Amino acid sequence: MRSDFLSLIAALLFLGGCNSDTQHLQSRNGFAVLPALQKNEKVADFAGGCFWAMQECMLELKGVHKVISGYAGGQTINPDYTAVSAKNTGHAESVQVYYDPSVISYEQLVCAFFYAHDPTQIDGQGPDLGSDYRSIVFYRSPQEYKTVRAVMDKIERSHYYTGPLVTELKPFEGFYPAETEHQDYYRAHSWEPYIRRISKPKVLKMRSHVPALVRPEYLQ
Repeated sequence: MRSDFLSLIAALLFLGGCNSDTQHLQSRNGFAVLPALQKNEKVADFAGGCFWAMQECMLELKGVHKVISGYAGGQTINPDYTAVSAKNTGHAESVQVYYDPSVISYEQLVCAFFYAHDPTQIDGQGPDLGSDYRSIVFYRSPQEYKTVRAVMDKIERSHYYTGPLVTELKPFEGFYPAETEHQDYYRAHSWEPYIRRISKPKVLKMRSHVPALVRPEYLQ
């Protein structure tokens, strides 16, 4: 579980400042601030286990401008990490993706999402167990719902996964940005055992299955 590694943050946080490959996100009261939607930009929201890995996976895709880690799918207003981890908010660790649909389509984002985690595991991802780690696609329109269903059907017909896909399809209702310490965590803490053993294999798996969607610098 990640709690064993979170205790290292305070003592080693200054190392994160040495990593210049960040999104330069704004913050308020210790939480990230959602950026304004730019012209010709769209957003998509997913939950697929620990948001550290999912944020990195989405950031590496062509046409993706920003990715915010946060919480969605539950009933608690303005949740924080402690409350979500206690599994009493209904929220799952999620990401909100800001992308250029002229470069990467919603269908391609959804496809990358399904290869960035294990969509056959109920209420968990690997060693991270509980509803806060469940798999969800938050759709914003009937067309997005149809697109997700089509991608899921195609993946199941391919028999890439041995079990059925259990990903929830939920209409988008809201997204709460997570604390700033959880933003760009993968890049700022690449030395952590959890990142190296649990998060990195997810990122590599996504790269290997949708290389045409990944920025060239991440495939070298």
